Amino acid sequence: MRLFESWRLRELEFKNRVAVSPMCQYSAKDGHVGHWHLVHLGSRAVGGAALVMAEATGVQAIGRISPEDTGIYLDSHGDVWKPIVEFVQSQGAIAGIQLAHAGRKGSTAAPWKGGKAVALADGGWVPVGPSAVPFAPDYPMPRELSIAEIDQIVADFVKAAQRALRAGFQVAEVHAAHGYLLHEFYSPLCNFRKDEYGGSLENRIRLAVRVAEAVREAWPAKWPVFVRISATDWKEGGWDLAQSIELCRKLKSVGVDLVDVSSGGAVADARIPVAPGYQLKFAEAIRRESGIATGSVGMITDAIQADSVVVSEQADMVFLAREMLRDPYWPRRAAQELGTKIKGPVQYERAW
Repeated sequence: MRLFESWRLRELEFKNRVAVSPMCQYSAKDGHVGHWHLVHLGSRAVGGAALVMAEATGVQAIGRISPEDTGIYLDSHGDVWKPIVEFVQSQGAIAGIQLAHAGRKGSTAAPWKGGKAVALADGGWVPVGPSAVPFAPDYPMPRELSIAEIDQIVADFVKAAQRALRAGFQVAEVHAAHGYLLHEFYSPLCNFRKDEYGGSLENRIRLAVRVAEAVREAWPAKWPVFVRISATDWKEGGWDLAQSIELCRKLKSVGVDLVDVSSGGAVADARIPVAPGYQLKFAEAIRRESGIATGSVGMITDAIQADSVVVSEQADMVFLAREMLRDPYWPRRAAQELGTKIKGPVQYERAW
């Protein structure tokens, strides 16, 4: 049962290969987390996952997706993360945080509020991107970033990593997927720049690599840094697997330890063939061709399916998202189905 074998990255040991994927909760107040986040993340740690990743957390106020997103752009944001991190770790899980900038997809409402543009009068802002092109007609018009502003974003990722470190997180993941800022830069469907950040593959991946390298330098050498990417835009002429492999080779060369492989999100009209394990082939190819550890996510719901991902070396970790929303104790149920037992809180022992 490889899924429940321990695994080591740098000096950090994960008790199994199950990770809680970062999932936005749209429940913060001015970027500050609260009781909801403690219970949400804490229950998944009690559930037996080795890694509990906090949601996409804005490195700038305008780097949030919605006004209710979590932030790490103020010292006070780090302060309120501390008790959550401490509880997650008390349950034997590793606490990770996803550092993010929403780019042109910022200043939008929570899904249950419609998910569309939030007006300035309602707490919204003018989002930014590589080019002044909106994600969709009902999304806000972004402003094209200057070189000085790009440099500031890199610096703010570093400051965010430092705050996250003080809060106690042990894994930092750079969010470069799902059509958010770093993905916008590397996708030719979003980036129409003519300077050193646009055009060629080398130019388009420049910001993602810069941010990953800067976060790696700010993070303790003994602990790992992840990057989440979208392996394809699912649209002709867009970002694809071959370019992803090249990006991941670069990420490995600057010290990234694992690539969390997802897909899509750059454009609104992509046609994604969603099915169980539909993104596994990308994680497997990147792992094989780039020589970097990978995590896979996307409609992985079954214990045998998840175990086979690790056994067949398609990926090194399995990230679960919606299945963890449905069942925070999925790892404990999966372990039972696979005929093994994982250690849990003594308060719950009589149930297992």
